[in-house]
Amino acid sequence: MVIDRSPVLDRVFHALAHPARRAILRRLTDDERNLSELAAPLKMSFPAASKHVRVLERANLVRRRVLGRSHYCRLEAFPFNQAAEWMEDFRKVWQGNFQRLDDLLQKMSAAEKRSKPGRGETR
Repeated sequence: MVIDRSPVLDRVFHALAHPARRAILRRLTDDERNLSELAAPLKMSFPAASKHVRVLERANLVRRRVLGRSHYCRLEAFPFNQAAEWMEDFRKVWQGNFQRLDDLLQKMSAAEKRSKPGRGETR
């Protein structure tokens, strides 16, 4: 179980909270891209995109390398694993809750069928 008071989780969820940063991550799933390529579809300036990438870097979701004047970014997977482990604990809880609800509904349905008279019977 992942600890709830983890600075890593805090940074990951903070980074994922903004739609522009999620869009940047989506664009990085297939290949490394330069910052200009990441900024273009978001219709934002290079400095604005750079600020978003810095947030992603602080969460260790992205690595940036600089070649001359070009900044290249690539996706890092490890922090996603920690976030997924944390969410998995909750998925198990909800799956158990839904299973108990399903069991209850089946029992109620069976009880209702037993209490109704069959065809041709009168009460």
